[in-house]
Amino acid sequence: MLLANVGPTALWYLTRATGTVSLLLLTASVALGIANVGRLKAAGWPRFVVEGLHRNVSLLALTLLGVHILTSLLDPFAGIHVLDAIIPLVATYRPLWLGLGAFAADLLIAVALTSIVRRHLGHGVWRATHWLAYLC
Repeated sequence: MLLANVGPTALWYLTRATGTVSLLLLTASVALGIANVGRLKAAGWPRFVVEGLHRNVSLLALTLLGVHILTSLLDPFAGIHVLDAIIPLVATYRPLWLGLGAFAADLLIAVALTSIVRRHLGHGVWRATHWLAYLC
């Protein structure tokens, strides 16, 4: 009977699923962003479709990333704390991987915030933030 309670929980599965889907969506978002900058022209697809798809895929990826981070914090398996999700390389559980994830999440938050206030920042700052995140 005791062994029946040992094993992955629903949070464990949800954390891994949202992380995997977020990674796939972020990859698609980067590809769509590159296609948009490169002025990719597909037959029957106007440029605004690629731009809109990039924006919507990015928003969906950020939403799932938020769920991934939240479920990671709520799952008692790894004992991840809020600071572990924000500050890179301070976690005790798998510090390198959590550090890379925290760094990536911080960059994505910077890209999202600069995209929201893009009109007030100017195109140069917004573009520099995007390229910095892309290069990292």
